[in-house]
Amino acid sequence: MTTRLHHFAAARFSPQEAFGLHLTLGVLALLLAMAGFARIAGAVVDGAPITEVDLRLAAWLHAHAHGSDLLRNFLLGVTHLHSTPGVLSLTALAGWWLVRRDARHWMLTLLAAVPGGMLLNVAMKHTFERARPHFDEPILSLTTYSFPSGHTVAATLLYGVLACYLVRRVHGWWARAAVVAACCAMVLLVAGSRLYLGAHYLSDVLAGMMEGCAWLAICVTGVATLRRRQGGRTRPANDATY
Repeated sequence: MTTRLHHFAAARFSPQEAFGLHLTLGVLALLLAMAGFARIAGAVVDGAPITEVDLRLAAWLHAHAHGSDLLRNFLLGVTHLHSTPGVLSLTALAGWWLVRRDARHWMLTLLAAVPGGMLLNVAMKHTFERARPHFDEPILSLTTYSFPSGHTVAATLLYGVLACYLVRRVHGWWARAAVVAACCAMVLLVAGSRLYLGAHYLSDVLAGMMEGCAWLAICVTGVATLRRRQGGRTRPANDATY
């Protein structure tokens, strides 16, 4: 029994196993993201102190949002680019680029992650039915629900898949850190635009990030496991197609 347990544990941390290290890390990332989402969602439902932070931050940002036309117009551009039509167009463009680079499994991951995550977010919005921030003179007027932020979910998934792909393509820790930092910056920019324009509360975008990370872990890990099972062997670590 001890020997079997040892072999089982060793297989879960082996980079060569079809259900090895990548699956272990994927499940761990999924559990952490789900725990983060559940904590934020519970706080919102229970009216925890974060909801007071939501209201105060939303009011402060709205009071200062009319000060700079340049910043407001820039963030409007960011938020419109990552609307449903915009992010689907970006996803199609990224998918075409991945196919051109013969990274078809990454293209499959992208298509499962972004449209699938957006549909999941619609279900989440109708589950919580949280009203959006309300102002007498809003910059954006939206009738859909607020929690979690769909723009943030979509950005997390789109740039998350690209980060996972590019990290396997570039060489050196500095280059990989730069890729991750750039993709994280894009997610934060999209989330920040939603806050600044009064479309979401802070907890909405934080929950969106957690939801996106959870679905990203499912898609990346699931497609990688499928490819390993189909291939019957593990490709070299620097193979960009998993």
